[in-house]
Amino acid sequence: MELELNEILTKQNFTKQELVYLLSLEGVDMQKLLDKALEVKLRYLDNNVHLRGLIEYSNKCRKNCLYCGLRKNISAVNRYELSEEEVLECAKIAIKLHYGSIALQSGERQDENFIEKIEYLIKKIKEISDNKLGITLSLGEQNEDTYRRWFLAGAHRYLLRIETTNEELFYKIHPRDLSHSFQTRKDCIDALLNIGYQTGTGVMIGLPFQTVEDLAEDLLYFKRKEIAMVGMGPFIPHPDTPLYKFKDIIPPNEKRMAMTMKMIAVLRLMMPEINMVSATANQTIDEFGREKAILSGANVIMPNISPKQSRKEYLIYPDKDTVKDSGEWCSNSLDNRMSSINHKVLYDEWGDSVAFTKRQIKR
Repeated sequence: MELELNEILTKQNFTKQELVYLLSLEGVDMQKLLDKALEVKLRYLDNNVHLRGLIEYSNKCRKNCLYCGLRKNISAVNRYELSEEEVLECAKIAIKLHYGSIALQSGERQDENFIEKIEYLIKKIKEISDNKLGITLSLGEQNEDTYRRWFLAGAHRYLLRIETTNEELFYKIHPRDLSHSFQTRKDCIDALLNIGYQTGTGVMIGLPFQTVEDLAEDLLYFKRKEIAMVGMGPFIPHPDTPLYKFKDIIPPNEKRMAMTMKMIAVLRLMMPEINMVSATANQTIDEFGREKAILSGANVIMPNISPKQSRKEYLIYPDKDTVKDSGEWCSNSLDNRMSSINHKVLYDEWGDSVAFTKRQIKR
């Protein structure tokens, strides 16, 4: 069947075959896709960019994901956990810089001390900000009761990447044991949706053994679940992980960046009003990766406001961009860089998903 690009680009609902076609575009045709995605984003969301001040709370993790630089079995990692004072100081920096929202991220733990501490910190951040700071959590798989406790404490967005919707591929990047379950990952995302979080998920792009068909299925999953926000970025191999031995079969940086841009662009056509993050990994493999993602349809950036001394210990992948940046420098830089591509940073706003907000009003 002949696929007419111009006609396909007018759609929101795609077949898997059409998605594979769009994700395979190159050259002038790829640029048509990116231009259309930008046009759609500007029509639905304007040229606004929302910020989430990223706080990397702890690199302690109970899991052994085969790709991650924080995996439990890496003894060379200097494990840390920020104190209450450090976390609240980060929140105060976000308030000072008018970020509007923070994202609290951590290696995965399920012990009661961790759960209680996060619950307490959410309440304290709400208190010191007079409820002005929105709170996104990215703290891995938890049971539904824990998710509900944190939601009731004041968190309203949660990011849990599915990583891949292909179960076979999932178990090529995770051990097959009781701590790593594809079904549990899906169940956790469903629990977050049921509780009422603005639920975010995402995938890594350019994994060993990943196909274009896998990525097409990922996009269909996002649409089917009515996800409110998505974070997608290029896979970057870490030398201290088992998956590193396959580094020679992953696509080069420029191809992973191009596929990331196409994934963002296609999803923007499919879900015009969701939030999409321009991931730090984009900037790590491409000097202008952040801007390229924004011009492909992304509308969220997460500047790192963690204490400088801990950032070098939170390396899921090597050479992570922004490890040395200060919050103030990052804000000035972001304003200038977004202005250079005709976008503007919105300050003092939560930046909630328009798609999510509209669904809530309908209910």
